[in-house]
Amino acid sequence: MANESEKPSSASTEPKFPSETSSKNGSSLAIDSSEFNASVEAHRLALRGPYLTAAIAFVTGTGFTLFGYDQGVMSSLLTAKSFEATFPEVVVDNAHRSHATLQSLLVAIYELGCLVGALSNLWVGDKLGRRKTIVLGGVIMIIGAILQATSFSYAQMLVARVITGLGNGLNTSTVPSYHAECSPAAQRGRLIMIEGSLITFGIMVAYWIDFAFYWINGSSAQWRVPVALQIVFAVVMIAGIGYLPESPRWLFKAGRPAEAMAVISALEDRPITDEKVRQTFEAIHEAVLLEELGPSRESKQESGPKKSQKPSLRELFTGGRSQNFRRVCLGIAIQCFQQITGINIITYYATLLFERLQISDTKSRIIAACNATEYFLASIVAVYLVESVGRRRLLLFGSVGQTGSMVLLAILGSISNSAARIISAVLLFVFNSFFAVGWLGLPWLYPAEITSLRMRGPANALSTASNWTFNFLVVMITGPAFENISWRTYIVFAVLNAAIIPPVYYFFPETAGRSLEDMDVIFALAHNEGVSPVEVSMRKDLPPAGSPEANRILGLDHHQEKK
Repeated sequence: MANESEKPSSASTEPKFPSETSSKNGSSLAIDSSEFNASVEAHRLALRGPYLTAAIAFVTGTGFTLFGYDQGVMSSLLTAKSFEATFPEVVVDNAHRSHATLQSLLVAIYELGCLVGALSNLWVGDKLGRRKTIVLGGVIMIIGAILQATSFSYAQMLVARVITGLGNGLNTSTVPSYHAECSPAAQRGRLIMIEGSLITFGIMVAYWIDFAFYWINGSSAQWRVPVALQIVFAVVMIAGIGYLPESPRWLFKAGRPAEAMAVISALEDRPITDEKVRQTFEAIHEAVLLEELGPSRESKQESGPKKSQKPSLRELFTGGRSQNFRRVCLGIAIQCFQQITGINIITYYATLLFERLQISDTKSRIIAACNATEYFLASIVAVYLVESVGRRRLLLFGSVGQTGSMVLLAILGSISNSAARIISAVLLFVFNSFFAVGWLGLPWLYPAEITSLRMRGPANALSTASNWTFNFLVVMITGPAFENISWRTYIVFAVLNAAIIPPVYYFFPETAGRSLEDMDVIFALAHNEGVSPVEVSMRKDLPPAGSPEANRILGLDHHQEKK
């Protein structure tokens, strides 16, 4: 499976931190003891280097394809004849205008399940580890998908969608952290942006499958089969995760450093004596020391093999060198911003939007599927730009383009002629393109990059909960909004997109090219010097995490002297 020697993987059988000594780079762990090296060798992974990186990308990508598929599958089904026959509560017409709220609830209640699943990661995420949490999420999604596919009443479908959301909430708050913690700094952005692209790939697949089954008349298979197909993605994800290692950061945090070293060595495909492997190991070790010292950095801890204490939620509100509150707020904000752009107006209601433009039922489904396809293709652009252009520029680029698109949609919506409707249809494609390049993948990458190891689990749970909270809000109000204020709905989202630009420019540090532990140094240095982390993140001469200078900035030099 993930490990050639899974037998000694528990913390109780693995040697603890080896005896400490000083080294040329200021580290305090001796990683040359025979006992430690033997334990590392016992945990040696068969899958290594680019093959291991590709396997992790495939499995985590399957999780995000499942996420996208589940988002997109309901759009075309809402107007499928057999679906309307089974759930008449979703049919909106002149006689049942109030059904717009029931229709939105059926779609949006999934987000409430995702919210609860994400928040539950505050308690289960660090306890179970990244891999087990992903498996748990996948199993819950399978149960929810089965219940959805076998639903015969509106109430049953609501419950089934909540259960599916629970599993997806666990996954979406875990998969980005797991992938980020198993990715080298130079490739991390690109790899996780691929996950963002796979969200749109899942949406695209859902739209085309919905369209294919649209031609099945007189059978509930028209909607039951598309809903049930998400089980395939979940099974692949669960089976694949069994062949992958646990995150080295989580292993170190759990008091299993030899396993962590084995995973780092496998990811780099280098021996444990390699300088780069040791540098990464030492950087993670320093991050664990920060956990042991806590937010005050003043407690006197014995060095040695301790499993770090579970962080208390009150630590989320601390400042100092750790800057926990600022960093958690950035993660929560970026996920909120992603949703208030209005992207899920299109993702969940594309077919209905095109029908509102007086396009026929069949053509609306074709155009909606083409829109999802273009959305996927546009997302690939960000994969190639995220490291060279950086996170901040892509976010700003997306926000400006999205604002312009919404303004034009509002203007054209007030004009009732065929030319305006055609251009409006095109602008829905344009909006998706700007979003795909700027805001699709980055909100899933950034919270994992910006937070410390100690806060990463709780912070990602809260940031993902932010995503699902505002996702629910947007999806829930969309149906009633278009029923009551029509094209003016676009004005609301134009204003919201414009409002995103200043906070991104002034408060979001650049993370491109930095290791996860480097971000600790950036925030600590900003605190020490009383300057903005954005300014510090732009510097080219920052000491790397794990170096003596970085330890001084983090306040670890005094701790090591005491030892």
